[in-house]
Amino acid sequence: MNNRSDLLNQFKEWNGFVLEIIDLDWKTPIAEGKWTIHDVVSHILLWDKYFYESTIEPIACDKAITLQLIDFDQFNNDAVTYGKTKTKDELIELTMKYRNLILDCIGSLEEGKYSDKYVDGRFSFESYLKDFISHDLHHMMQIKELKKKMMSN
Repeated sequence: MNNRSDLLNQFKEWNGFVLEIIDLDWKTPIAEGKWTIHDVVSHILLWDKYFYESTIEPIACDKAITLQLIDFDQFNNDAVTYGKTKTKDELIELTMKYRNLILDCIGSLEEGKYSDKYVDGRFSFESYLKDFISHDLHHMMQIKELKKKMMSN
């Protein structure tokens, strides 16, 4: 699963999944006391936006990388707050936009840029894709479980 094309295809699955769940009630929490579907989609969108703007696009365009160590909990809380300012349709549009920007950018990188390590060895495109594919799958499973429960009621 280290092939760039395979990783990009798996990373692309999030967009298809978001379109599959478009008819669900996005105000429904994924579990008792947990985020709503809307919150989860906003959370993933904001991570995509952050990595695209701070790291991926700058590397592709030979600009300065602005990736920083951040407080994940604060970032995630801010992502949920941000999502509350967007309609479902706006969130879907932005989700598609940023995920596609990442896919296009990484897909068009020359091999040297793709395989290099950045930020003192803490960032590589392969590890980024693997980490976020796993992250996507975690949230997709949560939403699939919710969908099963919704369908059985």
